[in-house]
Amino acid sequence: MTVTISSEALDFLLITAAASADREVCGLLLGEENRISAVVPCANVSPEPWHRFEIDPAALIAAHRSARGGGPAVIGHYHSHPNGLAAPSPRDAADAAPDGTIWLIIGGGAVTAWRAVAAGRRHGRFDPLTLACADGPPTSKRETSSRDFA
Repeated sequence: MTVTISSEALDFLLITAAASADREVCGLLLGEENRISAVVPCANVSPEPWHRFEIDPAALIAAHRSARGGGPAVIGHYHSHPNGLAAPSPRDAADAAPDGTIWLIIGGGAVTAWRAVAAGRRHGRFDPLTLACADGPPTSKRETSSRDFA
């Protein structure tokens, strides 16, 4: 299965992760089904942000409230692995709810896509997804301060 994202949003994820070499960055993915229309950075409120992420609950509640009011749906989230690979870690597996959400993981200068799926009664199974730019390849050189991307 393929998930689409704009090249600008993909660049933003790579630049943001590279700028935070010692802490995981995180945020929400908004859109519909397998199309990411917006990337919303959120504060990482984990007490151990160097190897774990926790999206600010206030940001998550606000995004769901906006979706109920007609805004884009929360279809997943992203986070970085500052000193690791762009693949789910054992900690990610332990924390993953098997609810079908999209996970984008940034690490080693790459972004990968995953779907958290049910694995019996246990959490922690991910299916890999193909990540494609909807509008061409990312530049990885563009700097941006924008928070939402179409």
